Amino acid sequence: MSQDPSHEAPRDEPAKASTAVPAAPRRRISWAVLAPLIIFAGMAIFFALALRTGDPSRLPSALIGKPAPAVTVEPLEGLIADGRPVPGITPQSLPKGTPYVVNFWASWCVPCVAEHPMLVELGKRTGVPLVGVNYKDQAANARRFLSRYGNPFAAVGADKNGRAAIEWGVYGMPETFIVDAKGRIAYKHVGPITEESLERAVLPALARAKAGG
Repeated sequence: MSQDPSHEAPRDEPAKASTAVPAAPRRRISWAVLAPLIIFAGMAIFFALALRTGDPSRLPSALIGKPAPAVTVEPLEGLIADGRPVPGITPQSLPKGTPYVVNFWASWCVPCVAEHPMLVELGKRTGVPLVGVNYKDQAANARRFLSRYGNPFAAVGADKNGRAAIEWGVYGMPETFIVDAKGRIAYKHVGPITEESLERAVLPALARAKAGG
């Protein structure tokens, strides 16, 4: 006697594969990864605020209080003063036992044009030696700049590849450093020196350097 197929016992159906995606394991972010990012963000904010408030002297420098970098920068080609070639920069030629000023500048730098009369004034009023570092410039353009606006520098080096600027920790043009009588960097000014910053910041810093403070 045949059985009705409709009355056959139900067969077990194969289990369907689960389509659920397993949850990804939670990743823990190490403080070793976060710390540099937090520090970088904090410094960026600090730099922005310092520049915004018009007080570049607030920008930090790891070189403050340390010996000035012992770099050699070749003379600016063709630069003559009083009938003699203006010397470049060597550790041996830098002033000893007296404060001096190092200024990074370039003929293509618009703020350097605005700043230059303040450097001339600084040299006249204080009598301290000024050392100029011409940054990634054409020699003819640099000579033309000094011929037009005056040359307050006792020595001018041509930093053609920017190596000296790296050694001094320069952010951009122009920047000015005051080195004390012991050869240590006493002050750093980022951006052009203005009439206000000359009176309020640069001259007082130079006076402190002269006093050995």
